[in-house]
Amino acid sequence: MKTFEKDSLKVKVLDTTAQMGQCAADELAERIKLLLKEKEEINMIFAAAPSQSAFLQSLIEKKDIDWTRINVFHMDEYIGVDASRPQSFANFLSRSIFSLLPFRSVNYINGVAPEVQQECSRYARLLEEHPVDIVCLGVGENGHIAFNDPAFADFNDPKLVKVVELDPVCRGQQVREKCFDTQDEVPREAITLTIPALLRADWMFCIVPFTNKAEAVRRMLEEEICEACPASILRNKRNSCLYLNNDSASLLTIA
Repeated sequence: MKTFEKDSLKVKVLDTTAQMGQCAADELAERIKLLLKEKEEINMIFAAAPSQSAFLQSLIEKKDIDWTRINVFHMDEYIGVDASRPQSFANFLSRSIFSLLPFRSVNYINGVAPEVQQECSRYARLLEEHPVDIVCLGVGENGHIAFNDPAFADFNDPKLVKVVELDPVCRGQQVREKCFDTQDEVPREAITLTIPALLRADWMFCIVPFTNKAEAVRRMLEEEICEACPASILRNKRNSCLYLNNDSASLLTIA
């Protein structure tokens, strides 16, 4: 394992996706147990993407965590995609972790809510009521975190949850990762937690494998911190760690 720091962000590079996922899960588990010694319950936000699968699989094997004291949330959802569909992020997280562990509460974004702005407000209220302790996230090919694509990313966004349009790179990624068959099938809008909503977390665990993320990782770590690469903001965040494998770290010159 290679380790280094870029500004406030710790970076760890593992050889394989499995090793990366195991390392992130091990370190997250230790942080959860420490927080549960300090608090009666904690609040966590999870990303839904194929990049998170190895990490989530390792995490659900942790038997020494009192999951009944943890409230969980997710960070984005397609508008118009029902939770029963496999492409739904709620569906992905339910299958991957939320239905497999006895969480205190599971809080889903409703992508088919009749009033989308009311759904944004409802979820924002839940986040206000449950101040987030830990965020587990990934990075998109365009550098997005959650669905804050560069055109909609705002480091000073006044909202916690909002509606965004998805850019062509983001929508194409969903096809390349085999979530949809064609780009035309990918919804054009989504509900997302904003960047300030994510950065409210005390701790951030960012898990990014795969070759298709290598350029985004390079920009995130080696170019300026700006909304053109939203993930670059993590370099300003204390108590944050980026977990890479050799593929996603392959374009770095600073590792």
